[in-house]
Amino acid sequence: MTDAMAEMMNCGVCTEPGQFRVESRPRPAKAPDGWVMVDIAAIGICGTDYHIFEGKHPFLNYPRVIGHELSGHIASGPDKGQLVVVNPYVSCGKCRACRRGKPNCCSNIQVLGVHRDGGMCARIAVPAGNLYPADGLTAQQAAMVEFLAIGAHAVARSGVAKDDLVLVTGAGPIGLGTALFARLAGADVHILDISDKRLGLARRLCGFEKLYQPQDDILTGELSEGFDVIFDATGNREAIEAGFPLLAHGGSTVLVSVVKDDIRFSDAEFHKREARIIGSRNALREDFDRVIAAIRQGDIPTDALISGVVALADLPSRFPSLVHDRDDIVKILVTP
Repeated sequence: MTDAMAEMMNCGVCTEPGQFRVESRPRPAKAPDGWVMVDIAAIGICGTDYHIFEGKHPFLNYPRVIGHELSGHIASGPDKGQLVVVNPYVSCGKCRACRRGKPNCCSNIQVLGVHRDGGMCARIAVPAGNLYPADGLTAQQAAMVEFLAIGAHAVARSGVAKDDLVLVTGAGPIGLGTALFARLAGADVHILDISDKRLGLARRLCGFEKLYQPQDDILTGELSEGFDVIFDATGNREAIEAGFPLLAHGGSTVLVSVVKDDIRFSDAEFHKREARIIGSRNALREDFDRVIAAIRQGDIPTDALISGVVALADLPSRFPSLVHDRDDIVKILVTP
């Protein structure tokens, strides 16, 4: 191998909607001050990546190296070889949210793989403060921490307590992560989805039994007064609006997903419940730490959640079918 070849690396790039290919790009050799080079070990494919492929992401310019669910090894220095989880939310550190300890909703946030090139490649530079030791985890488990942290953050924001009645709408990966951490908090967790396949995965892989579809009459028996907390992970306006009548008096609706549309609800019904709407965006360091600890303790069935592992070189031919078959998939991991 020549020196010129050694300085190049393969990157997974969405060049335009519907087009994904592997491109050879320069391999970074030196990180900026305060940043660290990381040799990527595993990359999770997220719903965001599917939306990028489909041309449905509102904040993205093409071409883009995708990949924000990342694990890797520190490439140099005293911690060389350390397995780390990458927090992909690059915050400015200066805006009001950052000054108040909320970098997850930084006014100027740059998410790897969305606002700037991501980690579907061999090596990437990351701010040192965005790297969390993954001792006791495998590289594949470490690549799953970020998507699980989104659910853990939503549960932390909700204030869910033991024996609360919880409804998670949307049984995709983010919804499953939210349901898992609500269950760890001691809640009585119920899941609603339009897809029999996704509900089947929730039962088979995670052991959830209280499963519903929109046409079901949910508010009967112990549920007749509604749910204490409803987490929406559908990304669908109609689903969010349909959830408000299922909310118990004194309850909270947590919007884990985001929609571009305006959301409408009855103010009278909302007020008489003294309800709360809580937005939940990304995750904080403590959420990542909570997920790492839960995986280390065996509380999260990470092996069951992995639907397949794909080599980056094979991904261009596989991507369209993964998008099409996403109801059958929880998490696909890519190796660079």
